[in-house]
Amino acid sequence: MSQYKTITSKLPFSSPGRFYKGNLHTHCTCSDGDYPAKEVVRRYREEGYDFLAISDHFLERYDYPVTDTRQFRSEDFTTLIAAELHAGKLLNDELWHVLAVGLPLDFPPKGDDEGIVALSERAFAAGAFIGIVHPTWYGLQPEDAQLLPFAHAVEVYNHGSEIENDRGDGWGLCDMLLNEGRRLHGFATDDAHHMAHDAFGGWIHVKAESLDPKSILESLKAGAYYSSQGPQIENIKVNADEVFIECSPVRAVMISGRGSRADKVLGTGIRSARLSLQRFTPGHFRITVVDADGRKAWSNPVWLE
Repeated sequence: MSQYKTITSKLPFSSPGRFYKGNLHTHCTCSDGDYPAKEVVRRYREEGYDFLAISDHFLERYDYPVTDTRQFRSEDFTTLIAAELHAGKLLNDELWHVLAVGLPLDFPPKGDDEGIVALSERAFAAGAFIGIVHPTWYGLQPEDAQLLPFAHAVEVYNHGSEIENDRGDGWGLCDMLLNEGRRLHGFATDDAHHMAHDAFGGWIHVKAESLDPKSILESLKAGAYYSSQGPQIENIKVNADEVFIECSPVRAVMISGRGSRADKVLGTGIRSARLSLQRFTPGHFRITVVDADGRKAWSNPVWLE
């Protein structure tokens, strides 16, 4: 038996169910996307996704949309009801963006005096998964993120932001918050608006017992998923004082923890690796794998004691 106890993030690889591929953040013509919801859903289905959340901008100029995609669900594909919330300003005077996945369709519009904290708390209370999105894209700082202690996760890769202005990475912010003791997960998305160039670049694999939206949402809140740009993480298992990783062929397997704590295995066509956990306890670690084309996959943080 391992001498470490995994807390908060339960590794999903040995849990019941299967992995479902999905995108939590994209847009349609209900706000500022190029295509109607039906066409957006069709394209994601054709690309092999199992679920999609269309998260249109929850703003007055779009009549506060919570886009209804229930009609596009089937036995082998589902949708989650979502919106991208906005209210008030960051420290740098940019408009706040917060992802809320799992909203009721009748989620009320923003109140006249409702700031981002109250609006996001209301979404959280309604049962939504709350994500701090594209932090690098618009300069969100740790002091901003500290206003949302109930957030479930940080968007650690945003493909649209990467394509638009080389600011797709969000791990910098997530790592700073983890170093402060926050128990957060990380998710990758497209944030696609145009589809031609900003879709199908970042996603998550969620472990759930079924494709039912409630089951997917429950797994999201529990952190039972990993994020990817292409590689697959097939297994992560804590054994004694080491972690064992299995994956699709990659050139690097990395472990990262608090501050500069890190280790790696480099090579060609790596399918498995063992990395010591001696420097990571008590504390947390996360795994990154990098394939021959530079594409990455990331585990969620795992806390050890």
